[in-house]
Amino acid sequence: MTRLFALLGLILALAAPQAMAEPLAKQLFGAKKTASQQRAAPYGGYSKGCVAGAVQLPETGPTWQAMRLSRNRNWGHPDAIAFAQRLGDFAATLPGWEGIYVGDISQPRGGPMASGHRSHQLGLDLDIWMLPPKRLDLSRQARENISSISMRRAKGAYVNASWTPQHHALLRAAAKDKRVARIFVFPGAKVQMCKDETGDRRWLRKIRPWWGHHYHFHVRLSCPRGARGCENQAAPPRGDGCADAQKWVNDIVNPPKPKPRDPNAPPPKKRREYLLSDLPRQCASVLRSR
Repeated sequence: MTRLFALLGLILALAAPQAMAEPLAKQLFGAKKTASQQRAAPYGGYSKGCVAGAVQLPETGPTWQAMRLSRNRNWGHPDAIAFAQRLGDFAATLPGWEGIYVGDISQPRGGPMASGHRSHQLGLDLDIWMLPPKRLDLSRQARENISSISMRRAKGAYVNASWTPQHHALLRAAAKDKRVARIFVFPGAKVQMCKDETGDRRWLRKIRPWWGHHYHFHVRLSCPRGARGCENQAAPPRGDGCADAQKWVNDIVNPPKPKPRDPNAPPPKKRREYLLSDLPRQCASVLRSR
């Protein structure tokens, strides 16, 4: 029995360095500069997956510009690229808007990122800047230096003076797109839209309050039809979601007292970085592909 334990210990000791040497998934996907030469398909979930056959949003188009090009995150599923172009075309019809500035979509093959996002892994998430473009001929360097503008006031409880009816109209157009699953924006913006909307309110269900998201709004598309390896997020609750957003605002204005910490509770677990083996099995093929 002693020899058996010794043998097991030797096996574990030899295997440990190999396990420790396995690179993180974010390192593997971050190193890829181009998309895989495969049929377009997302695999896994928005925060744990990858995308095959992604398409690059052209750096500049008639009604959009991709921003922060040094990140190389202007890649996505063809549905996301088509959505950005459609939304840009709509934005160009709004007073004071020449189109849209598009922030991060995804890495060339999706997957975990080294910084900035837990989601955006399937090529189906897009960040649209709140800054109304006055021009669409910015140089690459200008796109690194220019910043979007914040729409929030009072830590996100309310919109500020930069919020306009055009922002409302742009978010409404995005939410009405059938391929959009939900849109994340700061709580005060959702409440303001709830107050201002006088027509069909069904689109408001897709607008979901979330922390941050005051320099941009985050559009999440549904899994494409027939994409068997793609995992949709659960649908938003029924209704327009305005009461829920108002609760967010109430908690910002009058924060609830923190719950006392249980001294016997175990410490919270630190989130582990994903390895390739944690992702859907198809992601290994996405990485290997040319």
